[in-house]
Amino acid sequence: MLIPYLQVDGLTKSFGDLVLFEGISFGVAQGQRVGLIARNGAGKSTLLDVLAGIEGHDSGSVVYKNDLRVGYLRQRPVYPAGLTVLEACFHETNDTLQLIREYEQCLETPGNPGLDALLDRMEHADAWNYEQRAKQILTSLHITDYDQRVETLSGGQLKRVALANVLIGNPDMLILDEPTNHLDLPLIEWLEDYLTRSTATLLMVTHDRYFLDNVCNEIIEIDDRTVYSYKGNYSYYLEKREERIEARNTEIIRANNLYRTELEWMRRMPQARGHKARYREEAFYELEKVAKQRISNDRVQLNVKSSYIGSKIFEADELSLRFGDRCILDKFSYIFSRYEKLGIVGDNGTGKSTFLKVLLGQQALDSGKLDIGETVRFGYYSQEGLQFDTQMKVIDVAREIAEVVPMAGGKQLTASQFLQHFLFPPEKQHSYVYKLSGGECRRLYLCTVLMRNPNFLILDEPTNDLDILTLQVLEEYLRDFAGCVIVVSHDRYFMDKIVDHLLVFNGQGDIRDFPGNYTQYREWKATVDSQKAIDGKHQTADRRSEGRSETVDRRPSTVDNKSRKKSFKERREFAEVEQCIASLEEEKATIEAALCTGTLAADELTEKSIRLSAINDELDEKMMRWLELSEIPD
Repeated sequence: MLIPYLQVDGLTKSFGDLVLFEGISFGVAQGQRVGLIARNGAGKSTLLDVLAGIEGHDSGSVVYKNDLRVGYLRQRPVYPAGLTVLEACFHETNDTLQLIREYEQCLETPGNPGLDALLDRMEHADAWNYEQRAKQILTSLHITDYDQRVETLSGGQLKRVALANVLIGNPDMLILDEPTNHLDLPLIEWLEDYLTRSTATLLMVTHDRYFLDNVCNEIIEIDDRTVYSYKGNYSYYLEKREERIEARNTEIIRANNLYRTELEWMRRMPQARGHKARYREEAFYELEKVAKQRISNDRVQLNVKSSYIGSKIFEADELSLRFGDRCILDKFSYIFSRYEKLGIVGDNGTGKSTFLKVLLGQQALDSGKLDIGETVRFGYYSQEGLQFDTQMKVIDVAREIAEVVPMAGGKQLTASQFLQHFLFPPEKQHSYVYKLSGGECRRLYLCTVLMRNPNFLILDEPTNDLDILTLQVLEEYLRDFAGCVIVVSHDRYFMDKIVDHLLVFNGQGDIRDFPGNYTQYREWKATVDSQKAIDGKHQTADRRSEGRSETVDRRPSTVDNKSRKKSFKERREFAEVEQCIASLEEEKATIEAALCTGTLAADELTEKSIRLSAINDELDEKMMRWLELSEIPD
């Protein structure tokens, strides 16, 4: 039997006349890994603050198991100025830190009362290695300057310090609010692996759907102030949520049909009614409640008309940019094609956001030329977000951009109608910006970008703070967007849905083009890294047996390739390899679709499975050759 760790009963929280959640109840037991899902403005972060005791509540109860050690990562952590990174890890009290302080106080007390018992407890809690463990986790999170002051840290660095602070204490239960925000992709994968191996119970808010799928085994959804629980991961939740919504919509339609009949009966019935009539009257009012519910059809409609875009987009010719010893671009050249959807990935600090600012003319170059087509109309969604006048009303923010928004198919929407498509109902539109949640502000920002009818979208971390519902429809919109798209994002699911290929920023101006989405890139990179490890072992063995001292590097040489241009034969091979990759990808997708139908005979299943394996091997080989040829200038 699972031990209950947290029980929430009848919890209600409001701010003035805004009710975030009302009478919600749920529990979290030992070993459960729960993902909390709700749309922006539903009070996810506020709920976690209430559970952590930071925020009060109107009614209901929050009860934890006695002596439960709980670690809480806030969405936007705050530390007092003056603390170093290492001091910040000792700032918030946990059981181990409390024990260390008791031990230090004991040593300062004459006679050291209770020292033996404290030594046993220190040994049992492994408190002697607390600082070493803190440094290990900080290093894993790419924080190596332990003496840096917290006020000098970026938002992403501060989030990583706070995450280390939570993990160091090794609590029984972790409550995490958007733990992947501001983490680059390798760190997200590190955290995913860490939490998967951890024995800690987990309650988490995140928009990262791969993270939810791989880490969580239960989903709790808050929808229309009601809690729904799903015993499975994110994929299971999607399936069951759709079934729930369809069943609810069917019930509302049926209730509406019956309501018309019962309403006519209520109008005809005399005031003096018998017992059966009173029973039917009570049933009528219950039916009325169901009939007046809104059918769930809250879809963010993003079928905005994009401006015409010509054949010439932009051409980057030998762009170079440095900041001291740090190289961002090193004679980078690229020709952007029409309707291209490009993803940019790389570790923090490799220059992804700076590159976007170069394209937008917000960052000067050291050398090189950027030629932008006359019809290009940029729409820029920045990582920092738009700084709204918080005293303005939401509708006024939209009307400052346009009173009427042209849509696809020649339709037009007023600013108010457009906002409703973005899940801003009339009452929310006439509310002030300062009353919006962080996610709602980001959604409003996205709305203002698309209202300008761009034909070239540049999106820098668009998934931060957006709810999953908005992300799903944004993905649908971007796939059908009649223009160009550049996306910088740590959301692997989002990248896989949107991009045709990747620019991989490896740092110091090393930028590689990869012909595929992020998952395909990771699979390819894992294969290459594995082959390098095998080659390294073979090279070591060869040197030992033959007494050779030179190191063999089997990777294509970037330096050698830059010193010459592609031959005619290599250019022809490059085009053939691209066509072959596209053909193999198409065949792979067809086979995978056939395998998922469940209708194949046993011999067909075997044949297609064997072919799929061969295709994957051939794709790896072709992609490796494509990368080798792509490094040689035309």
